[in-house]
Amino acid sequence: MSEQTVSDREWKAFEVDVADQVAEVRLTGPGKGNAMGPDFWRELPDIIEGLDADDEVRAIIITGSGKNFSYGLDIPAMSGSLGPVLADNAKAKPRMDFHDTIIYMQRAINAVADSRTPVIASISGWCIGGGVDLITAADIRYASADAKFSVREVRVGMVADMGSLARLPAIIGDGHMRELALTGKDIDAQRAAAIGLINEVTETPEESLALARTTAAQIAANPPLVVKGVKAVLDHTRSAAVADNLRYVAVWNAAFLPSNDLTEAVASIFEKRDPNFTGS
Repeated sequence: MSEQTVSDREWKAFEVDVADQVAEVRLTGPGKGNAMGPDFWRELPDIIEGLDADDEVRAIIITGSGKNFSYGLDIPAMSGSLGPVLADNAKAKPRMDFHDTIIYMQRAINAVADSRTPVIASISGWCIGGGVDLITAADIRYASADAKFSVREVRVGMVADMGSLARLPAIIGDGHMRELALTGKDIDAQRAAAIGLINEVTETPEESLALARTTAAQIAANPPLVVKGVKAVLDHTRSAAVADNLRYVAVWNAAFLPSNDLTEAVASIFEKRDPNFTGS
């Protein structure tokens, strides 16, 4: 029996279709707003690496299902990973385990960034936190006019550690990156395009996906080895700096992220109220 292809397999957090040398990967949850829970972090590396190894796939499109791209990290679903390190008596072992969890989760976003096959993101609705991490790992980004973006981690007591802080400066510049990361503010598609986060804005989500498909087809029509070579050259100078940033933030978060403010942020989400941060 031949081995199943990526598109033949059933996934819990994604749907994958391949046609005409282009793969479409759709986030499907199961959390609300395609929030990124355990299934997302486990499955995405296998999907991207499998597609990248398939010579019949020359471009990959990533998009969301429903009205939103992604609400970002599914904190309730991932609370089991946070619980031990938030305990008052958390010592070296839970902090080391938390560091390992960060590295494990980074692997999912890194798989997109490291893919030799070009990746195009098509975004509609909310793209928050981990959603921004994901699209910054893509090569090209399109969005519909209803799209909204937020590097939200600072507002929930976290330092973004999945790649936004490493990759955004090369995309939008240092000043814009610092504004988004330090405020956690929301920006619309037009502002995202103005600062370079988005390549082009369309009126509707359907038009954004159609534009992504057109670009993917153009890429797929080019010599595949040359396309991979272009990506390799473009990524060469930045890959070491990104890797160093990701290693540093993983260590920093394992040491310093556990705090009363993070506990308060998690509690406020479960209790559906505004957090009260005290800086402790």
